[in-house]
Amino acid sequence: MLNPLQLNKLTEIRQEFHAHPEVSEHEFETQKRILDLLKNTGQTNVAKIGNTGVLVTFNSNKPGPTVMIRGDIDALPIEEINTFEHKSTVKGISHKCGHDGHTTILIGLAQLLTENPIATGKVLLLFQPAEENGMGAEAVLADEQFAAHTIDYAFALHNLPGYPTHQIVVKDHEFTGNVKSIILNMEGKTAHAAEPEKGYNPSMAIAEIFDFANNITHNKPAEDNFFLMTPVYATLGDLAYGISAGYGEVHFTIRSWDTDLMAQRSEEIIAFMEKTCKKHRLKPNISWTQVFHANINHPKAVNFIRSAAVNCNLTLTEREYPFRWGEDFGLFTQQIKGAMFGLGAGINTPALHNPDYDYPDEITETGIRMFYQIIKQIV
Repeated sequence: MLNPLQLNKLTEIRQEFHAHPEVSEHEFETQKRILDLLKNTGQTNVAKIGNTGVLVTFNSNKPGPTVMIRGDIDALPIEEINTFEHKSTVKGISHKCGHDGHTTILIGLAQLLTENPIATGKVLLLFQPAEENGMGAEAVLADEQFAAHTIDYAFALHNLPGYPTHQIVVKDHEFTGNVKSIILNMEGKTAHAAEPEKGYNPSMAIAEIFDFANNITHNKPAEDNFFLMTPVYATLGDLAYGISAGYGEVHFTIRSWDTDLMAQRSEEIIAFMEKTCKKHRLKPNISWTQVFHANINHPKAVNFIRSAAVNCNLTLTEREYPFRWGEDFGLFTQQIKGAMFGLGAGINTPALHNPDYDYPDEITETGIRMFYQIIKQIV
C-alpha cells in the first residue's frame, strides 16, 4: 500500500482541494489540478470528460473485465464557518459533502495502480463533476469517450458522518432513494388589497398544496412505501401592502425508495396542482429539476465490497433501509452492475452539508484500500 510520506502528501492534496472549492459544472480549476496530479503519477491515458470531469484508464492490454471507480469532485454553495488553515478561500462555497476527500481517494488509488499494474482487463477512474445538482453522471454518460467503454462493474463510496471511523456500510438493492424536485409557478391577477375579490390571489392554492404535501407524505423510512414531500421554497406576491398578490411559487423535493411509487406519486402531485390552480383561476407552470435515480446495488457487486472489507480487516455493517439523500451515481447503477458503499467518517463528525463539516483525512487510506481490494477481486 502507500507509505506514510505518500499519505501525508495526499492529506496536503485534499486540504488544497478543500481550500479551493468549485460548484457543480464549474470545476475548471479542480479539473486542471486533477490532470496535473495524474501526470505526476506518470499517467498518460488521461482525458477530460463530461465537460469538467476527468477519466483515467489503466489498460493491461489483456482480455478481462472493465471496472469503473467513481469519485465526485464538486462543492456546495455553503459558507464555511471553520477557521483552520485549509478553510475555503471562496466566499459562499465550500466542500461540505466530502467530495474533496473522494477526489483524493482516487488520486491515491491512481498512484497505487501505477505502482502495481493490473494483470488483466481495464480499470477506469472517473473523477465525476456536478454530482450535487444531478447533472454530472448524465454528462459523462453522454460523452462519446465514455460510451466507447463496455463496463462490467462500477463502484463508488460516500463518507458517512455518524458512523464509526473506517466502518464500511453496505446494503443490498437500494442504497439511496429516488429524489427529484418540482417547481410550480402560479400566475393569477393582482388587485387592490382592499378588494382582493377582484383579482386571483395564489395564497389559498399554496395553502391547499402544502396541506396536500403533508397528507401524501409517508415518512417511515423502514417501510417499502416510504414517500416524503418536503417544501423547500415558497414566495407570494411582492412587498407592497396595497396589492393583493397575483403571483405565487412553491418548490418541493420528493423522495421514495420504490421507482414505481415515485412515478405514481409524481402524476398525483401534478394532477392536484393543476386541479387546484384551475379551481383558483391560476395559470400553472410546472417543471422538474435535480433528478436523482435510486442507487440500485447489484448483488455480485455488493458481495465484492463485503469481501474487500473482510480482506482489509474492517468492521462491516448492514444498513436496514436506504439513505434518504439523492446520489447521481444511481444513473450508473441503473445501467451497469455496480454498488455504492458507505465509509464511516466518525461518530462526532458534523453532518454532511453542515457549515462546520470537514472530511476526516484519516479515512483516505481506508477508501483507497477498499477500492484496490475490490479491483483485485475482479481483474
